[in-house]
Amino acid sequence: MNTDSALLNTLLEISEDAIIVSDECCRVLRVNPTFNKCTGLDAKEVKGRILVQHDSSSREEPLLETVEKPYGKGSSWTGLIHIRKKDGTVFTANGDILTVNDGQGNPIRHIAVLRPGTSPEGHPNDKGSRQLDPLTNLPNRFLLDDRLEQALIVSRRIKKSVALFTIGLDRFITVNDGLGFAIGDMVLKKMGERLQEASRRSDTIARLSGDIFSLVMAVTSDNDTVLLAEKILKIISEPFFVVEGNEVIMTASIGISIFPADGEDAASLLKRSESAMRHAKKTGGKKYQFFAGEMNTRAKHRIETENNIRHALEQNEFLLYYQPKIDTKNEAIIGAEALIRWNNPARGLIPPGEFIPIAEESGLILQVGAWVLRRACKQCKDWLDEGLKPIRISINVASHQLRSSDFADQVIAALKETGIPPNLLELEITESNMMDNSIACMKVLQTFRDRGIHISIDDFGTGYSCLSYLSRFPITTLKIDRAFVNNLQDSNNAEVTRAIISLSHSLKLDVIAEGAEVADQVKFLGIHGCTVVQGFFYSKPVSAEVFEKMLRVGYIRKG
Repeated sequence: MNTDSALLNTLLEISEDAIIVSDECCRVLRVNPTFNKCTGLDAKEVKGRILVQHDSSSREEPLLETVEKPYGKGSSWTGLIHIRKKDGTVFTANGDILTVNDGQGNPIRHIAVLRPGTSPEGHPNDKGSRQLDPLTNLPNRFLLDDRLEQALIVSRRIKKSVALFTIGLDRFITVNDGLGFAIGDMVLKKMGERLQEASRRSDTIARLSGDIFSLVMAVTSDNDTVLLAEKILKIISEPFFVVEGNEVIMTASIGISIFPADGEDAASLLKRSESAMRHAKKTGGKKYQFFAGEMNTRAKHRIETENNIRHALEQNEFLLYYQPKIDTKNEAIIGAEALIRWNNPARGLIPPGEFIPIAEESGLILQVGAWVLRRACKQCKDWLDEGLKPIRISINVASHQLRSSDFADQVIAALKETGIPPNLLELEITESNMMDNSIACMKVLQTFRDRGIHISIDDFGTGYSCLSYLSRFPITTLKIDRAFVNNLQDSNNAEVTRAIISLSHSLKLDVIAEGAEVADQVKFLGIHGCTVVQGFFYSKPVSAEVFEKMLRVGYIRKG
């Protein structure tokens, strides 16, 4: 090893800066220990990657993101740099990218030097301190632009949306004029704290100017933005308690723009969210407004439906329909699935697909699910009191219910109040919901099984299909999804259906197929060992009165 190489190795080892060395084509050759410490990435994980993006036509993900301006290959560069750490978070620091040339001026190395502790959040230097608002200690407009641009870079890669909120207090001037600027400043500080409370840690909150704040969030659906906007409006409307016993009541107007639908760059998104916020103020305030009209229409529909669900619970507009479960060997009714319907005075019967998703997103599914549980148990008891054959009633359990701390108590209370035997109640849970709540779910399901309640896995084969949980969870029944049953002519679906039936038999689990609509499907299922079906071939879901008449007969004869 020559003297120059030995010196370079020593400098890399002892440097407190994170250093990356790349070749003439900007391909990473090596990194030093400080780089590994700051990012969790070692030399093997980054070797060969492109250091920075200097060719806009390239789709290759660079190791470094130069924030304020692009790195011009062949020149020196100083500025703010982002790098995605091994754990997925972002390491930000001020840094330099240096070009080393040979004697003829041709680049032979590119060296990036990142200085830990010099990011805007640390603000040890003047530039960093200017990126924080002195009153609220939130990012200011300069840092917001940086964070928004970074969010857009990530979103382009993973093809997700970004929402930009512009939030303005309504008639804030009356606070300054009536109570003074000191009180006004206290309100603004508390405003920043409330926005942080309402948002996620991954969101960026900034104060733009005066009483105008901004928020950047990554979204997966329109409802993400709606739920956050409603939460912000609610938390801001709560009284601000300030000094000398003063209580200030404020409201806010929110404008929302969405990337990429409303703009491809930070400036366009900010302009349009501010425009939407001004429109919200002009139309009375105390509301949120999307820049795009169709988003407002969807948001309005969601709010109206949510309010109508609350009204329906109060006015007892929900009812249960029952779809028979049939033993095909003798066509006897052995059970039923309770399915909610909404008897709306203006629209008549509304199917669950129109309101259950909104109930789940709003959290109202807890109230709706509790109603279904009580009503199904009460109906089962009424049929027993009529002297009808005991049958098992199954109800669907939502993810929110599984996560609820009092769900087990609700189920046990419903059984106790109605007096029905626990083995006449079956809880249907989808694969995905069970696995999303696996730790808590296992405990609560075991509580139910210990009491004799049956547990069915709904839509089996369409979710995780992780066979290990079948032995770990206290499951009694597998329910073959209608997607397989409705398309048994497809060899793959037929094979999956046969496999599920065989699996259930080997694990000594009951098996039922839903969505059986024609005789050939029932015949196929019976030949391969699934003799319990649910579907239109025997009966569509019917009212409690019609189902009671079916129970008095005891079977449904077909063919």
